[in-house]
Amino acid sequence: MLRRVEHTLASRVQCTGIGLHSGKPVDLVLRPAAAGTGVLFVRTDLDREVRFPARPEWVTDTRLATTLGNGRVELQTVEHLIAALRGMGVDNCTVEVDGPELPIMDGSAAPFVYLIQQAGLSPQRREQRRLVIRRPIEVREGNRYARIVPSRDFKISVSIDYKHPAIGRQALQNLVVRPKHFAREIAPARTFGFLKEVQQIQAHGLGLGGSLQNAIIVDGGKILNREGLRFPDEFVRHKALDLIGDLALLGLPIQGHVKTMRSGHELHRALMAEIRANPRCWTVEVAANTSAPDQVDEQVRVPRVALAR
Repeated sequence: MLRRVEHTLASRVQCTGIGLHSGKPVDLVLRPAAAGTGVLFVRTDLDREVRFPARPEWVTDTRLATTLGNGRVELQTVEHLIAALRGMGVDNCTVEVDGPELPIMDGSAAPFVYLIQQAGLSPQRREQRRLVIRRPIEVREGNRYARIVPSRDFKISVSIDYKHPAIGRQALQNLVVRPKHFAREIAPARTFGFLKEVQQIQAHGLGLGGSLQNAIIVDGGKILNREGLRFPDEFVRHKALDLIGDLALLGLPIQGHVKTMRSGHELHRALMAEIRANPRCWTVEVAANTSAPDQVDEQVRVPRVALAR
C-alpha cells in the first residue's frame, strides 16, 4: 500500500497586493519548506524577522479575520492563504510578508491557488499524518454551532442564514475537500460585507483597502458589484473557504465531516480548542493513499488582479 507523503512547493513564487486594512502595498513570497515545518509566516519588514507558526495557539484575534501574533507583533488576514495551501495539498511552506497583513488580492483564495499552481508541488520523504476523527465533537452558541463527526474524507457542510434579501439562507452540503474541488468550487468565492458596516469600519481607520475589486458589497437588497456574483451561493462558499483556512491551523489534514450553522472565525477557533481538549475523540495516523495529492486539470482562472511585480 502506498503511503501519502508530505508536499511543499517546487519553487519560489511571489506577488504584490493591497492590505485590506492599511490600504498599502504588501509583498508576499511563498517558499519551499522542509518536511515537518507546516506553514510558517515570517514578517520581513521589521528590524528582526518575526515568525508566526500557523497554529491555534498563535491566534490573537478573530474579529473580521484571523490574526496571528506573539503579544507584540501581529499578522492579519491569514485565513485565505492558509486555506489555499491546505486545499491544494501543500503541507510545508514558508510565507514571507513585508507588512502587518497579507494582501487581500481579489477577496478570494483564487490568486493564491494560481500562485501555488505556478510554483508546482514537490513530494517529500516524510509520510503525511492525518487527524482522524473517531467521535463527534461540537461547540454551540445559541443557534450557532460547529460540529465534526467521523468520515472517510475531509468533508464540509456549511449553512448560513442572514435574514437579508440579498443573501437569505444558503447551504453547501457534503463537499469533499480535494484540490480539484477546492480550486473550482471554493477558492474563487470572495469575502463580503454590508455597505453601512464597511463605512463604519473605515471611519475607524480600518478596511482602508476594501473596494468593489476585492469584496462583494451589499447595500439594501442590492449587490453593488457591477459584475455580480461568481456563484449564486457565493456567500456560503466564502464561509466554507474561511472554515477550511481556520481549521488548517490544526497543522494536519483532517479526516472528518465538519458541519456548521451560522459560524464564523471565533466559533471555528472554539471548535479547534475543543478538538485539542478531547484527544480521546481522535487519532493521528499515517495517511494511506496515493503518494501525491489530486491534481487540478486546468489552471484556475484568476480575475484581473496584480499577481507579480
